[in-house]
Amino acid sequence: MSSKEKPTLGGTRIKTRKRNIAAPLDTAAFSDAVVQIYLDNAGDLELIAKCIEPSDLDFSRYGDTFFEVIFTGGRTQPGTTKPDEGERHPYSILESEAKREVILPFVIYIQKILRRRPFLIKNLENVMRKFLQSLELFEENGRKKLAIFTALAFSQKLSGLPPETVFQPLLKDNLVAKGLVLLFITDFFKEYLIDNSLDDLISILKRGKVEDNLLDFFPSAKRSAEGFSEHFTKEGLLALVEYNEKKMFEVKLKEIKSALTSLIAEEADVSEVIETVKQRVKDARFPEIEVVRMLWDVIMDAVQWSGKNQQQNANSALRQVKTWAELLNTFCTNGKLQLELMYKIQIQCYEDAKLMKLFPEIVRSLYDQDVLAEDTILHWFRKGTNPKGRQIFVKALEPFVNWLEEAEEEE
Repeated sequence: MSSKEKPTLGGTRIKTRKRNIAAPLDTAAFSDAVVQIYLDNAGDLELIAKCIEPSDLDFSRYGDTFFEVIFTGGRTQPGTTKPDEGERHPYSILESEAKREVILPFVIYIQKILRRRPFLIKNLENVMRKFLQSLELFEENGRKKLAIFTALAFSQKLSGLPPETVFQPLLKDNLVAKGLVLLFITDFFKEYLIDNSLDDLISILKRGKVEDNLLDFFPSAKRSAEGFSEHFTKEGLLALVEYNEKKMFEVKLKEIKSALTSLIAEEADVSEVIETVKQRVKDARFPEIEVVRMLWDVIMDAVQWSGKNQQQNANSALRQVKTWAELLNTFCTNGKLQLELMYKIQIQCYEDAKLMKLFPEIVRSLYDQDVLAEDTILHWFRKGTNPKGRQIFVKALEPFVNWLEEAEEEE
């Protein structure tokens, strides 16, 4: 053997690595086969499901095509909702009536298919995403059918369908600008709320990451709190209007509290704080009572508590009340608002052990600073309606009330 020749083992077979050879996609054949099942069973979804469940059709490769057949009656052209070549059937969702009782059987049918082949949920997501991003290609009636189907899918808790699959594709600028998204989402809300509560709807919106951005569904010209209320009031969705108003109120309240807290922490001038509150309250259209409640919360939240030293805590709280009395006085402009402030103080002193014994001293301090009028204090003492700790506080305030009454008699 030449020194240049490499040694070999006689009789050894050298194995070659096999290549993964993928069979070519044949969506047309798959689509035609599914369409034929529909035609053979005249659109009877019970019989169709029984035929599909044991079939050896390759759903893992052609899942998108399968749902295109369900929705449109045949396969669609890539990237569009337009029909592609091949067989079609007339028993699709988009060929049915735009009525919940007609579309519900389709949802139940798909649920059965997904229980047998849960991996198909991703394909359903793909097809729904494609259709929702192309709402402008459907007639108004077709969009309504999609909205009804979507509402029923969530109502029936269709296996694993994530809300973001529905809501996020809708936020395309061109669809929103044309008003198509608002029409779709309105139909969706109305259909879903037939069988479900507002809390259920809010839960879906949260999971879809749109609960805080409902105005994003509105064209820019209507994108306002007034536009929201006007539109959904007209559509009969008053509960949704009330929820949104409450939500926006909470957001604005949080913003005002944050700004006010910062000013107090920075020890800003009282006049500056008053002007800031006035402007923000005006912009947010806050009810006067809510302003008084908010001011008291922020003022007391800023107190520097000192652990278990009760005397230091008492001094800190009373010093805070005196420092910001002018702020309270500016917004407690009548007896009703002053009474609301007293109820607010009563509740906090009842719920916070550090303040329990301070109720009469706080009231006296606010009287001395002209925040609470004598008539207001006497009304609370004689006719107050909030029961929280009332007996304790009435007894604690009695010496001060007696002093007020005696001073009044002397005058």
